[in-house]
Amino acid sequence: MTVPEMLAVLAAGAAAGSINAVVGSGTLVTFPVLLATGLPPVTATVTNTLGLVPGSVSGAVGYRRELAGQRPLLLRLLPASVLGALTGAVLLLHLPAAAFEAVVPALVGLAVVLVAVQPLLSRRLAARQVAGGTSPRGLRLAGLVAAAYATGSYGGYFAASQGVLQVGLFGLLLPEPLQRLNALKNVLTSAVNGVAALAYVVVATDRVDWTAAALVAGGSVVGGTLGARYGRRLPPVALRTAIVVLGCVAVGVLVSR
Repeated sequence: MTVPEMLAVLAAGAAAGSINAVVGSGTLVTFPVLLATGLPPVTATVTNTLGLVPGSVSGAVGYRRELAGQRPLLLRLLPASVLGALTGAVLLLHLPAAAFEAVVPALVGLAVVLVAVQPLLSRRLAARQVAGGTSPRGLRLAGLVAAAYATGSYGGYFAASQGVLQVGLFGLLLPEPLQRLNALKNVLTSAVNGVAALAYVVVATDRVDWTAAALVAGGSVVGGTLGARYGRRLPPVALRTAIVVLGCVAVGVLVSR
């Protein structure tokens, strides 16, 4: 990896860490950059997941005030998210690389669409939110657990827009403000990325580009901290446009490989 490529990966990690803390689509920044350095898609995914773990944790810590009172719900959802992460990691490591390369353009495309329509989704969620607690029961709790498992599986296989999916699904089932949903998302995403990364390190060390992972990690820590602190001040239209453009670039790169 050349020095300019290393600087690009470091910068992409910082941008992704910030975006993940606020929106949840940072992989659409790092993934195309890792591909551009010459990494195969599966190696880029494994390396990216490992590198973004520290940034996910720093973003979750930055949203700790919004987590007040959500511990009981987190304890119920974390096991499902962890199991989902393991499911996704197993699928990534055991399905043929050709299968991943075939499906990942569609996954990136889905992520781009989710980012693009997030403002509409957020407005609809805000319109139906009412005051309430975070102790769901019965069918609502079952729905939340199923959503945690499904998004964990998606994140363990391919992390792009995992957070957007979580906020959207949880927002349909929880009477919580969007910032508290975002805090919940940050914790669950940290768990999913951490478990998936651990699985990759244990059974697929040869698929990790450690230099790239370290650069993404260093950048993501800074970005996650800044994103949690200042992310709400970023122009949302500019941020979303950049993510969509980068996602389209990633699709183009993948299709042309």
